[in-house]
Amino acid sequence: MTLKVYLSGEIHTDWREQIIEGSKELDVQFSSPVTDHDASDDCGVRILGAEPNKFWHDHKGAKLNAIRTRKGIEDADVVVVRFGEKYKQWNAAFDAGYAAALGKSLIVLHGADHQHALKEVDAAALAVAEEPQQVVEMLRYVLTGALPA
Repeated sequence: MTLKVYLSGEIHTDWREQIIEGSKELDVQFSSPVTDHDASDDCGVRILGAEPNKFWHDHKGAKLNAIRTRKGIEDADVVVVRFGEKYKQWNAAFDAGYAAALGKSLIVLHGADHQHALKEVDAAALAVAEEPQQVVEMLRYVLTGALPA
């Protein structure tokens, strides 16, 4: 059984690569949003034309990115949402809520210092992890039933 996993959230660290690398021997198909920050921010104006007002610049990009995000979450069996340390990721919270509303299996990934701020998001998740390796072990368990050594 191939498990489709959508990796959402923070784009400033290598957590996605850690999960993908750790899952190489598993039957997992990964997808994610565009993680090139500039490309993600500028996709709307690069495709649809310049906007002098920053609000409309961002609006165009957000809508184009939402097409990819919605499709990725809708197609996923499992959605992993990472909340990083540096920025407030409102889009990650939105993705977690969307996944929960669709009844997707949701794994939330964040450090202990975000426990209180994300308590409602955590309550909607089936699992809350602090490290990418824990997500790898969850995927391994779901696919094979094997526990870590």
